Amino acid sequence: MSECKIFFSRRIKEIIVVGILSTLIILLVQCNRAVSGNVQLKNGDLLFVTAKESGLSGAINNVTQKQKAASFDHIGILEKEGNRMFVLHAAPKGGSQRQNLNDFVKDQKKEGQEVIVYRLKPEYQKAIPGAVRKANSMLGQPYNFNYILDEHSYYCSDFVERAFRAENIFKLEPMTFIDPKTGKPNVFWEEFYRKKNLKIPEGELGCNPNGLAGSDKLERVGNF
Repeated sequence: MSECKIFFSRRIKEIIVVGILSTLIILLVQCNRAVSGNVQLKNGDLLFVTAKESGLSGAINNVTQKQKAASFDHIGILEKEGNRMFVLHAAPKGGSQRQNLNDFVKDQKKEGQEVIVYRLKPEYQKAIPGAVRKANSMLGQPYNFNYILDEHSYYCSDFVERAFRAENIFKLEPMTFIDPKTGKPNVFWEEFYRKKNLKIPEGELGCNPNGLAGSDKLERVGNF
């Protein structure tokens, strides 16, 4: 084989290899975007889940929504560990847990809900390492189905507020279960607490995802 043919043969092989590598890189980038959208996630980001219009989700939103742009019924803390990402959160299924990010997102998609990313403003970023450690220390505790604060079980926003409590990122506020449209206790919550033989904890301290999203210490990053 002539030197010219050998040269062109090698050149063609190089072009094929480069083409394959370029294709793989493009596919990896597209895959990453498919998982994380256009948001570059950071350790300590807060993942808010949009609320449904009915059921428990709708009932939570009905008495807590403060602005049209913030309509949420769940929240978790993102933890980055090398190239892996997890969500630290308290949920009815599994209690306080550390869940793989992809699984967390899939769970929300199955219910037709979206994940919106919020981030602490630069001056509050120092609170993140301690909050992530605190959140990890609370893993394994059961879910608080009464939504009345106690030290042995947590609901989602309670879990996050406690994680950041040492740095006073969020604050507890008097809870309300009043339907803003009627000025009376929300029917869902009346039945909810009646079945538990509990008094509606109107005015007791607590927190909720919409309240946390409204904090002036956070900024909205975008849709996940």
